[in-house]
Amino acid sequence: MSTTAELIHGYLAAGLECTHLEVEGDGQHFSALIVSPAFAGKRAIQRHQLVYAALGERMREEIHALSMKTLTPEEYQG
Repeated sequence: MSTTAELIHGYLAAGLECTHLEVEGDGQHFSALIVSPAFAGKRAIQRHQLVYAALGERMREEIHALSMKTLTPEEYQG
């Protein structure tokens, strides 16, 4: 089964509290806009680590390229 944007969306929604989540991709390369209160007070690398933790082993095995924009709800509104 190939990975789809919908699958990644589901993985992220299940593993990370998101107030807004968009995932797009072509089966090889994906991009995500992830808005989560969990990102408050964290640097970009720490935010990405939270996303990788939510995706777990899928990041190594299924998802080959994921670019992400990680924002807090306040940053997203601003």
